[in-house]
Amino acid sequence: MKYIIKLVKIAKPYWGYLVISAISLLAITGLNLIGPWLIRSLVGIITNINQYPNPQNNILKISLLLILSYLGGIIFQFLRNYYSHYAAWHLVADVRMMVYDKLQNLSYRYFVDKQTGQLMSRVVNDTANLEMLIAHAVPDLISNLLILIGVATILFIINPILASLSLIPIPFLLLSSTFFAKKIMPIFRRAQKALADLNADLQDNLSGIREIQLFNKQEKEYKKIKEKVYQQINALLSALKLSAIFHPTVGFLSSLGTLIVVSVGGMMAISGKIMVQDIVGFLLYLGMFYQPVNALAQVLENIQQALAGAERVFEVLETEPEIKEKENAIELKNVKGKITFENVYFSYNPGIPVLKNISFEINPGEMVAFVGPTGVGKTTIMYLLNRFFDPESGSIKIDDIDIRDVTLKSLHENISMVLQDVFLFNGTIFENIAYGKEGATLEEVIESAKVAQAHDFIMNLPKGYYTEIGERGVKLSGGQKQRLAIARAVLKNSPILILDEATSSVDTETETEIQKAINNLAGTRTILIIAHRLSTVKRADKIIVLKDGEIVEVGNHEELMKRKGLYYKLCSVQFAEDKMAEIIRN
Repeated sequence: MKYIIKLVKIAKPYWGYLVISAISLLAITGLNLIGPWLIRSLVGIITNINQYPNPQNNILKISLLLILSYLGGIIFQFLRNYYSHYAAWHLVADVRMMVYDKLQNLSYRYFVDKQTGQLMSRVVNDTANLEMLIAHAVPDLISNLLILIGVATILFIINPILASLSLIPIPFLLLSSTFFAKKIMPIFRRAQKALADLNADLQDNLSGIREIQLFNKQEKEYKKIKEKVYQQINALLSALKLSAIFHPTVGFLSSLGTLIVVSVGGMMAISGKIMVQDIVGFLLYLGMFYQPVNALAQVLENIQQALAGAERVFEVLETEPEIKEKENAIELKNVKGKITFENVYFSYNPGIPVLKNISFEINPGEMVAFVGPTGVGKTTIMYLLNRFFDPESGSIKIDDIDIRDVTLKSLHENISMVLQDVFLFNGTIFENIAYGKEGATLEEVIESAKVAQAHDFIMNLPKGYYTEIGERGVKLSGGQKQRLAIARAVLKNSPILILDEATSSVDTETETEIQKAINNLAGTRTILIIAHRLSTVKRADKIIVLKDGEIVEVGNHEELMKRKGLYYKLCSVQFAEDKMAEIIRN
């Protein structure tokens, strides 16, 4: 019930439509109850025709009332169906946007161990089940309950003895329904999860189709997807097996009630204790009485399936973001670009430190490079500066203001970041570069592209800046994608610029051009660089060398080379590698 109550609250904008649907539902129930009563009256006229002075007129009146009840049923059925669906699908749309918005605002750590397909399934598939709940299951449940109450009342009015006897199967029906509901809910949960797993694997495989083909893994991936497909199918079949047992059981118990009425009612009619029209009316109403009882199984099945989806939806909506703004968080304005790390410790997993006692200060306008072996925490420092994570201890400040005291929006507005794994959206080159600035003009985009040394290759494309680049920029080379990402960051024009291996996928000539662009930006903003290329690092004002999550050396290129420490060794290795590459090229 807690999920239904929450959904009703979310559906507040559509309560008017639901009220119209509910009133129509009441009208339909009333009209359904009138029909058998009129037929009972008709049978009474026919079997006692001598008691009516003008039976033809009475029959015509009953026929007219029946036609009106059928026409009224059509009108109210339309109102009930359309407005319940209108409210339900708008609710689905609202909940989808709530889930999406929630996902956008959850902390980065939430996504680390989540598959994209899993999350997509919650946004699309699980929310779709809510329509079944609002437009079908709950109204059907209410309708069936109203019919049960109405018919039971009429049955007791017609003949209390027969009515009491016809209720004998009800306790057994309730017990079987309760047992069914308890058994089937976990199965539908399993089916929903299996569907999400299938979506996740499909998303992974379609994104990695090139690798699948290169490594000839089509058969292996086919088997994996087949296993996921049948996991969901088998879960649904388990639910259907229970339904296949439950539905006939309900039908059999319902038929017992009819058997009792036919046998006992027949004996009572023979002995003159009940009139023929009452027997006919009783049988008609009894069919209506057990119809909702029989339908209860399907209604319960639909409710359980919908609630399994609702449970997964609210699991996301009720997730608290790890990174939260303070209530009185301030806007970070007029940033000069000073960055301070003070005794920062951080771990992704408990007991496995990634950063240990990291302390440094970067002055506004400085270009600072972070170097060290793979996995020493260079990128983690950049994530902490963007507040994708919070340090376990210590503080991080921009212009002497702790970043935990500022709004996340203002923090991210003042930092641009170019990652090694570039992400581009499915759209045009213009749209991807302009993503860095709201309302950017073509002239601004072109200027940023020139700074990133991307303008020339863009102009050689079929439609220039309006060329479609495909999903994740699939139509571009790695170097072209990185230059677009740099252009996007340049256009954002933030006082702090982070380049995380931003030149790793470009050739030597392009790297030289990008390095010129970076040098042109030097002094105009604070630049943090993660790079292994000596040509990128040696021009930095300051180089911070990390090893095993700790800072082991700080200085400029010349100073660190003279010390002949870790930096010197890294440079020597790279120099040898570059020399070998040059020999191979020549």
